[in-house]
Amino acid sequence: MARKRERGNGDGDVWPRKNKEGKVTSYRGAYFGPDGKRRYVSGKNKEETRRKLREARAGADRGLVFDAENLTLGEYLDRWLSGSVRGSVKQSTFDRNEIAVRVHIKPALGRIKLKKLAPAHVQGFYQDRLDAGLAPATVNKLHVVLHKALDQAVKWNMIPRNPT
Repeated sequence: MARKRERGNGDGDVWPRKNKEGKVTSYRGAYFGPDGKRRYVSGKNKEETRRKLREARAGADRGLVFDAENLTLGEYLDRWLSGSVRGSVKQSTFDRNEIAVRVHIKPALGRIKLKKLAPAHVQGFYQDRLDAGLAPATVNKLHVVLHKALDQAVKWNMIPRNPT
């Protein structure tokens, strides 16, 4: 009697990655994200890679893209605005947050990878805004928007802590 498949197409297990000598160096697993793209996770051993793959699939089922390694702050802020902020606040609040992100935060910090964002980057951004002539109250509003966005990234397990 033939065994029933426990996985669907594209739900493959993890497989070893080998060097030129044929020695297993790490393991890799693949899954399809909510955007339909194939994404990969890797780890030092099979158990670690399977755990990462389970987490990534669970995140994909909730609509999260578990590709935070390559995600820039600008891309994340766009997702945060459309996914978390729009519809949960008044339109005027959304507009103010969107302007803060588009005009101030993305031009200064948007190219930095989300995982690499450090408190020094944020502090330098605040000082640059003050030096450019923005009022301290305006810089505080930028801080509030950035802090809320990065708090959500912490809740989504995209970064370990909030650098603001």
